[in-house]
Amino acid sequence: MKLTYSSLKDDDLFILTDFSCAPSQELLIKKDLYKILWSRKATKAITIDDYRLDLKENEVIFCTPLNVMEIPIDSEDLLAFVFNKEFFCIQTNDDQVSCNGFLFFGSSQPQSIELNDRELSHFSDLMHLFKEDLLIKDHLQGEMLRSLLKRLLILSTRMARNGLPQPEVSNAQMNTIREYNLLVEKHFREFHHVKDYAKLLFKSPKTLSNLFPKYGERSPIMVINDRIILEAKRLLLYSDRSTEGIATELGYKDPGHFSKFFKKHLGLSPTAFRKSRMAQS
Repeated sequence: MKLTYSSLKDDDLFILTDFSCAPSQELLIKKDLYKILWSRKATKAITIDDYRLDLKENEVIFCTPLNVMEIPIDSEDLLAFVFNKEFFCIQTNDDQVSCNGFLFFGSSQPQSIELNDRELSHFSDLMHLFKEDLLIKDHLQGEMLRSLLKRLLILSTRMARNGLPQPEVSNAQMNTIREYNLLVEKHFREFHHVKDYAKLLFKSPKTLSNLFPKYGERSPIMVINDRIILEAKRLLLYSDRSTEGIATELGYKDPGHFSKFFKKHLGLSPTAFRKSRMAQS
């Protein structure tokens, strides 16, 4: 199944698919697409950013355009809502449910939720509405699909926030964490220290370090390090750039410092990591 809405005028794209056909598989290598994956009937083994992940039955995961994914072609029970930024414009939606919102900030560890019976019923109803509106070709189709997607994201945001270790974290504190993740996403190639982001947020490093555990997040420095490692792995696996070139792109003046950092976190040098993955493929 692959149902598509697109608009040449606005460059909008929204797709509902179950990845059971080759054209759906091509979506995994296209850039600039957000993907919401829902395992409907059984645990599915997928790969995100070189990590194998068992997506459990009725688990939903939210991936940004930066996440590199591999999904078996026989995954007909794995439903995906796929869209681009133009379809769900970040300027016209609330911060909490936008493309830079709660579900999508920080790409090194995609957000996921598990549906209970009540939530499953909501998702199933939405899926049927999506299918109906994807078959109705009129001038209101895009707006209807956007409304349905926003409802899905609002429901998902509520579920994810209710699952926090301390859901009483204030909106202001949550926004600080979200903004920190977005700043890391924007500046990780140039800023490698918490103090740099604290300055941009007009906060002290200590304030940030005390805040993140309340949310159940990784520490601020782990957010930075994980993002650098993720990008380094992508460049090593999906480009032919040298280790020195990758080090420079990631803001390291000394390639040796980059190699030491990489080996500390993965137990292999960048060169050894690349060779080991090539041997497995």
